[in-house]
Amino acid sequence: MARIVLGMASSHAPQLEMPPHNWREYGDLGRKNPAHWYQGSTYSFTELAALRAADRFERECTDEKFQARWDACQHAINHLGETMDRVVPDVCIIVGDDQHESFQDDNMPAFSIYYGATVDDAAPSGEHRERLGDKVVGKVPPGRLTHPTDSALGQYLIEALIEREFDVARSSQLPTGRREGAIGHAFYYVYRRLMNNEVIPNVPIMVNTYYPPNAPTAKRCYKFGQALRQAIEGWDSDKRVAIVASGGLSHTVIEEDLDRRIIDGLEHKDEQKLTDLPDVRFRAGTSEIKNWIIVAGAMAGDGLQMKLVDYVPCYRTEAGNGCAMGFAEWL
Repeated sequence: MARIVLGMASSHAPQLEMPPHNWREYGDLGRKNPAHWYQGSTYSFTELAALRAADRFERECTDEKFQARWDACQHAINHLGETMDRVVPDVCIIVGDDQHESFQDDNMPAFSIYYGATVDDAAPSGEHRERLGDKVVGKVPPGRLTHPTDSALGQYLIEALIEREFDVARSSQLPTGRREGAIGHAFYYVYRRLMNNEVIPNVPIMVNTYYPPNAPTAKRCYKFGQALRQAIEGWDSDKRVAIVASGGLSHTVIEEDLDRRIIDGLEHKDEQKLTDLPDVRFRAGTSEIKNWIIVAGAMAGDGLQMKLVDYVPCYRTEAGNGCAMGFAEWL
């Protein structure tokens, strides 16, 4: 039967390919956002800056700290890529969120499994990731690339998860959306940065973390991970399987206390700590923590232990805006 040999989780935020001299400009874009989620409520930028003034986040926004955090993130990404190369899984299941790249509000599934014969990656156009990012660092392909999937595993997972009472959606051809049928950033980040554009057969699982009212709760995500593990272990195959979570940790307002709680829950396989917060704490980018929780559920029943590769809170404004970058592996 199939065997899970590797788990991974990695942030995928634009700052990871955005040289630090551009972080202030990126932070200035966020000041225009009318609603910043923080601890379950929304604030204007001015309100948020006043609320968190005592934390003195302007001290975190120096050129030296920007550079040090950039360097730490690049080192962590390289470490995960080297782990992937060393373990050499036969197939990779990627758990990520779709931010209106494929699915729109006229059809927004909570969980969707892609099982097409191939999957495409194409460079986005006209986005801040392209304008402020470094295409070499981001390993952005010069044109559209077609990558292999494991369509048979995708179809099997659809059937196996429905048997386990998860009514997943399915797609054998990605909608045009914003990306003209190419996969979204949660997935192409893994192809580019962790697989170096040498993509192994994979199955993308898209989770609606971002958009209530049908965003699955943290508890539901954990149980989904447990069902995913059971399905993999029941797959009549000798393939060695990796599961990768893409996204997180807290952003676009950094909440280090929340991140530390989640990291502790992951390290100690503490289901309660991972799942007992009210769902309103998981909004906007912070909702991507649920992708990590799915992988935690999948890893809870085996002997693989979570190791934190690094945690790097990358601040970019005095209000605490930024992305808390997390990198982890289960070996």
